[in-house]
Amino acid sequence: MDVAVTKDAIEAALERGHTIDITTKGRKSGEARRLEIVFHNIGGRTYISGTPYPGKRKWLLNLEADPHFTFHLKGRTRADLPAVARVIDDETERREVLPHIARAWKRNDLDRMVRYSPLIEVKFD
Repeated sequence: MDVAVTKDAIEAALERGHTIDITTKGRKSGEARRLEIVFHNIGGRTYISGTPYPGKRKWLLNLEADPHFTFHLKGRTRADLPAVARVIDDETERREVLPHIARAWKRNDLDRMVRYSPLIEVKFD
């Protein structure tokens, strides 16, 4: 039996950070690129980050080229949400957001995360 996903169910799912998929548009190919990633709700705002690595991830390069993407909730609440990414590269803002993510991941390398972790804020259309 299919049950329609309610706005309340979506909002409740967005309050909890967990594993999702995102679909970006390939910056070179133009093809849809779907990957699994984790999102975080920090102060009512939605963020996506990743572990620190000196190179830029392809998904981040794709979002820099075209910030529109699909945010796929999965698990108990399933929904495909149109979204826009705002890449956060300002160090001050990164130092405000990333400590929350570092704690969630039990990491103690905040300076490395600030320097190398991808970080976007998600705005829903």
